[in-house]
Amino acid sequence: MEQFVIQGGHELCGTVIPSGNKNAALPMLAACLLTDEPVTLHNVPRIGDVGTMVELLQEIGVEVQDDGNGTLCVQAHRVQPAQFDLALFRRIRGSILLAGPILTRFGFVQLPRPGGDLIGRRRVDTHMLAFQSLGAEMVLNETFRVQAQRLQGTDILLDQASVTGTENAIMAAALARGTTILRNAACEPHVQELCQLINCMGGQIEGIGSNTLIIYGVDRLGGAEFTIGSDFMEIGSFIGLAAVTRGEILIKKAVPQHMRMIAMVYERLGVQIQVQGDDILVPREQSLQVMPDLGGAIPEIADMPWPAFPPDLMSVALVVATQAEGTVLFHEKMFESRLYFVDKLISMGARIILCDPHRAVVQGGSRLSGDELVSPDIRAGMALLVAALCACGQSVIRNIVQIDRGHERIDEKLRALGAQIERVRVS
Repeated sequence: MEQFVIQGGHELCGTVIPSGNKNAALPMLAACLLTDEPVTLHNVPRIGDVGTMVELLQEIGVEVQDDGNGTLCVQAHRVQPAQFDLALFRRIRGSILLAGPILTRFGFVQLPRPGGDLIGRRRVDTHMLAFQSLGAEMVLNETFRVQAQRLQGTDILLDQASVTGTENAIMAAALARGTTILRNAACEPHVQELCQLINCMGGQIEGIGSNTLIIYGVDRLGGAEFTIGSDFMEIGSFIGLAAVTRGEILIKKAVPQHMRMIAMVYERLGVQIQVQGDDILVPREQSLQVMPDLGGAIPEIADMPWPAFPPDLMSVALVVATQAEGTVLFHEKMFESRLYFVDKLISMGARIILCDPHRAVVQGGSRLSGDELVSPDIRAGMALLVAALCACGQSVIRNIVQIDRGHERIDEKLRALGAQIERVRVS
């Protein structure tokens, strides 16, 4: 087991390059199953979840060549889509993304229930209803058994704008017979990149970036080469980190076109950024003052589907709010257990009232003190890391495997910015 030992209270400054988007890498790796030709992916983050997805692919005969510098060449030409190892499959939520491409290419898939972060109930109904709409038959018991001789394109209205549900439906429809219209589709940047990859492979998808996708099924897809974009969740975390440590950080390749709503929400907490071409500069000595709503009302920060504020940044934004003068309400609408990490912030000195599983009131301007912490999931783990770096004194964060699942070499990146953080192995 490993843990982080952090000496907080130091200004972080310098330049950082974010890793590739984890939430794009996982569906793109799954999409490699749609063809028997090689697919080369660049800027793949070297993180725990990607490693698990590669293991799952290799388990069914997919060949994966790793150059050690973020490029994977994947070829699924000798695939045997047998039942997966239960423990390995349940290690990550993204394992469910294998269902769509295996079903549409091989006509049958049997999968265990997926795992992932314990942040509340995470439905798979949207995935299965999409498959059924495309003509598949399903048997549900301890596993999901879905089969169809060949899927048939149709007009589908998703019951919710699920990201992974949308991605599974896109991959299933890519090789279906005829045209699929996918309505109420998620349109996050990683969904857009998946569509772009499939088009590079010879697919025909229109409406990319909107919540209505038109997918013209093709008989086969071919190989392709694609570069994954920067992880805008990591970029948002570095913006918050710079603000609370009072430093100046230049974030290279910061996809500013994806950061507009994130920047708007941070501005309500007194954080200003400067867009410099493809880069983002977070100047030092931010005001960190909550901007009240009109009439002096307490503002609310809520997550919603893209292009609204993403749920994966709620935890970091909440930590930033503890350092901003004023009061703000956080409303986590999508996951009922994601706010439970705030008790750890309270133990560090934050003034937070957890109203219910979905809402927390933060009275900012608190001086945080170092503490013994445990990372409960990927996003809360990064938030606790941000809190520890701005706190006075020493903090220890255990269970950092959760942080490593979603963040590539995060301790090395932080040390390059001046953080006093060490990775320590414990028995």
